[in-house]
Amino acid sequence: MRTSPALRRRLISAAAVSAALLTAASTASAAAQETVSQGSTVPAAQTEAAPGTPAERLIVGYKSGAAEAKSNPAAQADAAAKGKESGEDVDFQRRLGTGAALVDLGDDLTKADVADVVARYQADPQVAYVVPDRLNKPKADPNDTEYTKQWDLFESTAGMNVPGAWATSTGTGVTVAVIDTGYVAHTDLAANIVGGYDFIADTAVSVDGDGRDSNPADPGDWYNANDCGSGIPASNSSWHGTHVAGTIAAVTNNNKGVAGIAYGAKISPVRVLGKCGGYDSDIIDAITWASGGTVSGVPANSNVAKVINMSLGGDGACTSATQSAITAAVNRGTTVVVAAGNENDNVANHSPGNCNNVISVAATNRSGAKASYSNYGSLVDISAPGGQTSTGTANGILSTLNSGTKTPSSESYAYYQGTSMATPHIAGLVALVKSANSSLTPAQIETAIKNNARALPGSCSGGCGAGLADAAKTVQAVSGSGGSTGGTTFSNTTAVSIPDNGSAIESSIAVSGRTGNAPSALQVGVDITHTYRGDLVIDLVAPDGTAYRLKSASASDSADNVNTTYSVDASNETANGTWKLRIQDTAAQDTGKLNSWKLTF
Repeated sequence: MRTSPALRRRLISAAAVSAALLTAASTASAAAQETVSQGSTVPAAQTEAAPGTPAERLIVGYKSGAAEAKSNPAAQADAAAKGKESGEDVDFQRRLGTGAALVDLGDDLTKADVADVVARYQADPQVAYVVPDRLNKPKADPNDTEYTKQWDLFESTAGMNVPGAWATSTGTGVTVAVIDTGYVAHTDLAANIVGGYDFIADTAVSVDGDGRDSNPADPGDWYNANDCGSGIPASNSSWHGTHVAGTIAAVTNNNKGVAGIAYGAKISPVRVLGKCGGYDSDIIDAITWASGGTVSGVPANSNVAKVINMSLGGDGACTSATQSAITAAVNRGTTVVVAAGNENDNVANHSPGNCNNVISVAATNRSGAKASYSNYGSLVDISAPGGQTSTGTANGILSTLNSGTKTPSSESYAYYQGTSMATPHIAGLVALVKSANSSLTPAQIETAIKNNARALPGSCSGGCGAGLADAAKTVQAVSGSGGSTGGTTFSNTTAVSIPDNGSAIESSIAVSGRTGNAPSALQVGVDITHTYRGDLVIDLVAPDGTAYRLKSASASDSADNVNTTYSVDASNETANGTWKLRIQDTAAQDTGKLNSWKLTF
């Protein structure tokens, strides 16, 4: 015999529940399916009473003409039938004031079990919606002692609206590989650290006494004056990877330190940066291994990451070697998030921020403008808080650190600034999105983040991507509770050759059926094959003839191809009409063609 619902209810600790005040707003389910979907296709948000905790009850709204909408016996019979179909014991409990039925699932179901029952209800044409009976808590903020200093998470002007996402996702089930300096022990991170690897082969760089091994501990990356080049001054250890990791997944609601953006996720520290930096060869192997690829002489990765954070970079084009590793990682289903760089320069001149198939991140300050140091350009995909300590230390990004100037000492917290700090904000958001909807591809995740960004509150000259990322809106979109997952797309797939050092070519798309103006973050997807993309100048031409520069020529950008999505503020343009993509090759010797392009409204 089943125990009473009162006895079955488990107490859920504050640490396991969203820090945000959760609301249980009901949303209409998707159109009824002809066959029941597999449980894995039901978003986590529709299976949880609190992030990571399977629901024990569901709220079912029936259509007005259904017998179950008015008759309790009919609702009970339907619950029993759904339970029989799914192999679970489903009970009708009572009628809510709205007329919806509350049904009980028991206390031993997994999220997959709950998803199966949800799918049964969703497939019923008499059901208007089915949502979990979510648990609410009467507090709005995490209890982490330094949380009030994390303006980058919650401030309305230039914060990333992270608390609003926690009601739906905390990153549970997702591993993020932080390819960086490694990890120095910190109690505000330890519970979320899983196995990583030290990929530094050169002992002069590793300074830990050996080459590659399974220990990604950060021994410190300090150096003396001139050690890293003539005229380069001495530097203390940065503990950079630990700072990055804390922004992504510091333990939260533990009455200590800071809150992590995806505090339900795990961090795999992958060490590639040591004294004076790190080599491409080590970084390429780290990308491969972290995403589940095979690296000779290195054991298989038991903590494959669905998100890679690379808050690192160097000058020059994205090499074919690095691009190959990134593309392979993305093809394995791993989203690669990279820093645009801190040179106040066009990101086209800095790798890996200029590589294809990455989310390239620019940094904003506390007022929401481009940070003075941040790189910019048409290859930037999105902006996130990176801080600017020149206007006050507290205007930086606070995260986990160590007090040691050379070797590890006591754990600490510190404010840093940089696109290195902006990048983990987006990596954390990717983890939230992937946890909320595990079926999404890297390309779909990137599109969702861009489509749900908001306009920068401050100024940006040169291009800061789709705007300032909005965590709550993005997570709501992918979990089916609001936002935009893609919009309407118009495309042209007719290939057009691009003359070498010749006249511009144009390709047209006729847009119709829209109302009003184009969006402030119009997505322009471009697929161009070219053997030296720096030769190309690309413009979007609106129906009234106004040209928007997507890409300028760059003599230093020697990489192949342009396969990316640009974001254009086209809010002054009428949406309907003929839009054109204009491309010109401005230098001799390299050729290519436009394969296709698209506009997503």
